[in-house]
Amino acid sequence: MAKSLKVNQKKRGRPATGRDPVSAVRLPAGLTSAVDKWAEDREANRSEAIRRLVELGLTIKRKAKQPSAAGADRAKELAAKAIDKMIDPSAPPEERTQRRRRLTKGPPEFREARVDQPKAKGSIR
Repeated sequence: MAKSLKVNQKKRGRPATGRDPVSAVRLPAGLTSAVDKWAEDREANRSEAIRRLVELGLTIKRKAKQPSAAGADRAKELAAKAIDKMIDPSAPPEERTQRRRRLTKGPPEFREARVDQPKAKGSIR
């Protein structure tokens, strides 16, 4: 019996372009054109532009969301109503007002520790 000859088979399919996995993304036409313009300005293709833009987006740190002024006012109003129900009704009006203010603003040591409020320069709260 004759030995079989080794035949080199040609590889089929597209050659590998890289080792990174492919991630498909759907973009609206307007966003695609904006990405293409951005890529054109930087002499890059669309894939490279998307990679760079994603990397840029991931490096930006987001600011903590600040409560809206309307939400803060509403919270103060609700807190004042709840405090009014708890305060001794026989106390004089000035004392009730003082207690309400102290409870809604909080003790000074807590006010200074709050990170969500800007520090007042040169003034005592």
